[in-house]
Amino acid sequence: MTLAETVLGAAFVGLIAYALFGGADFGGGVWDLLAGGTRRGSRTRALIERSIGPVWEANHVWLIFVLVVLWTGFSGAFAAAVTTLYLPLTLAAFGIIARGAAFAYRKSVTGLGMRRFFGAAFALSSLLTPFFFGTVVGGVASGRVPPGIAAGDVVGSWVNPTSFLGGTLAVLVCAYLAAVFLCADARREGENDLAEAFRTRAFITAALTGAVGLTGILVLRADAPLLYAGLTGRGLPVVLVSIASGLTALALLLTRRYTLARVASALAVTAILVGWAVGQYPYVLLPGLTVEQAAQGRHTLMALAIALGIGALVIVPALAYLYTLFQRPPTTVTPERQPR
Repeated sequence: MTLAETVLGAAFVGLIAYALFGGADFGGGVWDLLAGGTRRGSRTRALIERSIGPVWEANHVWLIFVLVVLWTGFSGAFAAAVTTLYLPLTLAAFGIIARGAAFAYRKSVTGLGMRRFFGAAFALSSLLTPFFFGTVVGGVASGRVPPGIAAGDVVGSWVNPTSFLGGTLAVLVCAYLAAVFLCADARREGENDLAEAFRTRAFITAALTGAVGLTGILVLRADAPLLYAGLTGRGLPVVLVSIASGLTALALLLTRRYTLARVASALAVTAILVGWAVGQYPYVLLPGLTVEQAAQGRHTLMALAIALGIGALVIVPALAYLYTLFQRPPTTVTPERQPR
């Protein structure tokens, strides 16, 4: 593996982490949107808020990490992507900002009308943001982002069948991950009825995702033939791993083994992304910009690799501790005995 591939691989690991942790975060907002009325959905929304509240800001560290690595190590490809796909990227950025502000303000306002307004803003942004990110992935994967500053069609690069497929799958995958994760969170807090409700939602979302994925095969064959050839060629074993992991996750959900279902679901989503990377390799931008061609000079890549290594020693343990800390069962605090 070359130095350029190593650095790009580190960015891809960050993308996977964002898809898993940030994806479950966005999916929680989707279920917030579908929770029902103020009273009927209050317990569901409270569970979602308790689950994502401690980590929703930390999840975006992965997105920042990916952007910085691409900006520094693969500037040409990064510039081509952001100048061609600036519309969906801007909409996704606005979605992140609106979502964060609404999530914070919803907890501080007291009026029912304002709480509903901020709740709706949070939930709707949680739906639209992964959709626009998915359209960006679809635009890159279908070869609609050529090298060069603003060289691609500003509208057609993300308004196309593959991009809409990517956006739809992104929303469904996020909702599925959140449902699986919330099953375990609900059971850990003793909310067994909510765990059952999210278990049902996970099954429904998995079925929808599978149906869209099967339909997407025909879409890719017609609209993104290079990616289709890669996925059905050298990327096929990874796609089969994703399918097997997804079926395993459903079996674990069926037996209510929620922690293992989380692992299997995460593996299924990871394999989807890896399959895309394997199918597109060695190109960063289809059809003609390879990893080596897109990379900056060796000195830049070496400095970036050293910085990544040092940063990983600090950030990864801290994030791992943060995630595990808030997955511990809640402790019951007993009041101290008062003196007589």
